[in-house]
Amino acid sequence: LLFSVAMVAVPESVLKKRKRSEKWAADKAAAAKVAEAKGVEKKKEIFKRAEAYVAEYRSAEQQLVQMKRAARKAGTFYVEPEAKLLFVMRLRGINGMHPKTRKIMQVLRLLQINNGTFMKVNKATMNMLVKVDPYIMYGYPSLKTVKELQINN
Repeated sequence: LLFSVAMVAVPESVLKKRKRSEKWAADKAAAAKVAEAKGVEKKKEIFKRAEAYVAEYRSAEQQLVQMKRAARKAGTFYVEPEAKLLFVMRLRGINGMHPKTRKIMQVLRLLQINNGTFMKVNKATMNMLVKVDPYIMYGYPSLKTVKELQINN
């Protein structure tokens, strides 16, 4: 007996599975299309934000130059505002360290030798840095230094 392809009955569970998988594939394709559109939109937004930051930095640099020139023209000096960001790095180990100093090091996230963190400059952080001064070094990083440190980590 020869059976034709049309005569072979396909089980209902197989048909349901095919239909379900086709529906899932269609849903997945639609979700991917929506995600791609969102990604393109997000990239545009990020690019615009980056351009705004560049423009802001350029205008700040130009303003600084103008202020310095105006001060020089008036025969005075322009004193730049104090930096808002610090880079703190641990230099020494734990031997002979006072418990309070050790706790401050934990708060500053300086747990190992050669660990470094960025911090906001305010009265509280400056007071903590004075207390742990023999164990650390700190300074005001330039924009170039910040970028290099972020790339390395």
